[in-house]
Amino acid sequence: MAIETEIKVRLSNLGAFRGQLQAMDSILLSSRHFEDNFLLDFPDGRMHARASLIRIRIAGDKAWITFKGPPRLEGVFKTREELETAVGDGTLVLQILEKLGLQVSFRYQKYRQEYALSVRCNGREKVLVSLDETPVGCFAEFEGSEDAIRAAAAAMGLDESKFLRTSYYSLYLQFCSERGEFPSHMVFPVDEPATNLPI
Repeated sequence: MAIETEIKVRLSNLGAFRGQLQAMDSILLSSRHFEDNFLLDFPDGRMHARASLIRIRIAGDKAWITFKGPPRLEGVFKTREELETAVGDGTLVLQILEKLGLQVSFRYQKYRQEYALSVRCNGREKVLVSLDETPVGCFAEFEGSEDAIRAAAAAMGLDESKFLRTSYYSLYLQFCSERGEFPSHMVFPVDEPATNLPI
């Protein structure tokens, strides 16, 4: 069983954080790219009720289907079962799932850039650090073992009090609540990728 352990950190200065990351022992895994994500559920909401999800992610000509189980309730880290595989045509798989009775419950978009950061932890371990620019702000996502994430965050001057277990769906609901807006989907204006975001 594949287990995912991750946290997010809200970024006030994406450029400075990226520069700090590049100055460390990191390797660029993917350049800045646009992602479109679709969470699916049955009409009775059974996936949401189980704190699980099915997601189709489309990034250019690549796509993945993902299942995530309910997260562990305790601790500062978000730890859950994750099953993921690449698919040839994300839009077609999305249509197949809809034919099977699922429907898009939430859509969210972001620009993402990914790094592998090497940290001293039980020897050397890699932490996947993703920089996300979203319609509700910029975030860094750390994925790896708990000890390696702690080591990576400490190396970047981040205290555990900054760790977020929150999903982008929950962050979006919070964003809408603070502004008195009715939630829909977390997408860029006019459903188009933003071109004026900071690089």
